[in-house]
Amino acid sequence: MGSTLNMEDVKSSVDSVLEELLTSLRELNREIWSNPETAYEEHRAHNTICDFLEKLGFSVTRHAYGLDTAFEARSGNGGRLINFNAEYDALPGIGHACGHNLITTSSVAAFLALSLCLKKLGVPGRTQLLGTPAEENGGGKAKLIEAGAYKGVDISLMAHPGPMRLFPGQTQDSVAGVLMNARKEIHCEFTGKSAHAGGNPWEGVNALDALVSSYNNVAVLRQQIQPDERIHCAFLDTPKVANVIPSYTKAYWQVRSPTLKGLNKLMVRVRNCIEAAALSSGCQVKIVEDGLYTDIRLNDTLCELYKVHMEKYGKSVLKSLEKVMTGSSDIGNVSYIVPTLHTMFGIPAEPGSFPHHPTFASAAGTDEAHSEAVIVGKSLAMIGWDMIHDDNLYEKARSQWESIIKED
Repeated sequence: MGSTLNMEDVKSSVDSVLEELLTSLRELNREIWSNPETAYEEHRAHNTICDFLEKLGFSVTRHAYGLDTAFEARSGNGGRLINFNAEYDALPGIGHACGHNLITTSSVAAFLALSLCLKKLGVPGRTQLLGTPAEENGGGKAKLIEAGAYKGVDISLMAHPGPMRLFPGQTQDSVAGVLMNARKEIHCEFTGKSAHAGGNPWEGVNALDALVSSYNNVAVLRQQIQPDERIHCAFLDTPKVANVIPSYTKAYWQVRSPTLKGLNKLMVRVRNCIEAAALSSGCQVKIVEDGLYTDIRLNDTLCELYKVHMEKYGKSVLKSLEKVMTGSSDIGNVSYIVPTLHTMFGIPAEPGSFPHHPTFASAAGTDEAHSEAVIVGKSLAMIGWDMIHDDNLYEKARSQWESIIKED
């Protein structure tokens, strides 16, 4: 599936397409950033993006794949299918402190640029823009995978903003390949027996003791876990009075490890801590595991192409970094079923600013951050072009992905 067009022709076409859309893209970005919505509540963002695409003549499926705030737009005929992922959920209380408005901007820009270039230049190839809700909490992409949203996709692309200096010692503007932790949730409920705390406490079975013991057990476990592994806990249901032995408590855990194999091993150890607390207190415990985010399978070919195309816009890119960014994302789940790029690009932010901090929400709303996201979108579009029209590059990316998956 070759093409007589060189990449300078493609770059010129991409630049031309997005130049005409700069004002409307900025308005789209500003609308999402100004109206943050949390997981599965992104109704305004969903409608705003769908309206935007439909006004440009694209056919959009709203409420796609059984998720009320997911959508899908497709374009093109024949050839390989390139997927772009748009995230638009925000964080409770601190808005777009992870910059998902910029993910939407870069992915929408990439989808429009590649779709319109394919049409303008009269060449085969297919594009998909998938609206993926609830990345922060809820695993929207995992649910979309189960519903078949990625069926037939050949390559999946997206980019996530961060501060210009994401890691200590980093001097580049962007990191093409960033390792992230696999993560899973544990929901646990302890059930005991109520009694009067002053009158007959010996008749009670204390669910609060079980909850506190489980937390302390995990606190001891933390001394013997790997440096990049993480365990977090929130107490969701605890006693509201002090003079009653509590019969019920509830907690929510997140467990992270750099690899899926490591996560599975760590999950067993955390479960043991919880079950030991139930045993020692005499309580019953119900444990439900949910919300798996896998680690990200880096693709060397896609990382290299991102570096090449970003450098055409004067951006310096580190191809990959061995250090694990200890956060997690459901794009990891996608990387297990199709070759995937999830790059981190820098935006101007005050010193010490980092995703999930209020200062990063402010940085994500600036004109400068928007400009960076558009450049990233252009680069993603050109990677998509490479994957559609260069058989050798596509086969190389595919074979690298297959070899990594086989290792697992």
